Amino acid sequence: MIIVYYSYISKHLHQRLLNFLPFFSEAFRKKIKKYKKWEDAQLSLMGRLLLKEGLEKNFDYVYNDNEIDLTSNFKPYFKSKKVQFNISHSGSIVVCAISREYDIGIDIEIIKDIEIEHFKSHMTDYEWSKIMTENSLKFETFFNYWTQKEAAVKANGKGLYIPLKSFEVKNCRTIIENNKYIIKELKIDSRYKCNIGFREKNDFPSDEIFIIKLVHFEF
Repeated sequence: MIIVYYSYISKHLHQRLLNFLPFFSEAFRKKIKKYKKWEDAQLSLMGRLLLKEGLEKNFDYVYNDNEIDLTSNFKPYFKSKKVQFNISHSGSIVVCAISREYDIGIDIEIIKDIEIEHFKSHMTDYEWSKIMTENSLKFETFFNYWTQKEAAVKANGKGLYIPLKSFEVKNCRTIIENNKYIIKELKIDSRYKCNIGFREKNDFPSDEIFIIKLVHFEF
């Protein structure tokens, strides 16, 4: 099973959320206090609060901030490796995915006008042709592919060390370094695109087996 928690940041909640800082390590508290903008501080803090809530409510796992470390590719993980997690944020939304069974990655992006041509080098010919033929839905299609690919490389664990053009997403599936990944879109907010990716395992071969539980958490 995969649990996905999400929440919106809000200025009027900021002081209240800062009261949760004692639950976290000194290093994390210092990191939060260094942010100059409340938005940046709250996005980072909200991610950890969603992780803590999701672990303790769904996995009977006592959150310990000191158990979090970074891989050589800078992906956060728990040293015990009993639970996998991944966090992403964009605009005013933070998402946090948690699972015992799967290596997971999640990515969310706010849909906005951009110079799409600047990102052509990150797409395969197939992906690019799909984006270019969508006309009025061009930006939605681009950000859907972008978050699909980001979710997949985050699930793989090597992140930006894997060129996005080196693999192709087709029918919500892809292969990276001989590992198969399933990708699912999460309908959170019509202004955003969000996808979650997870590595297909021999003992969980079908995407009909897993369950994604989407939880909107309000502090």
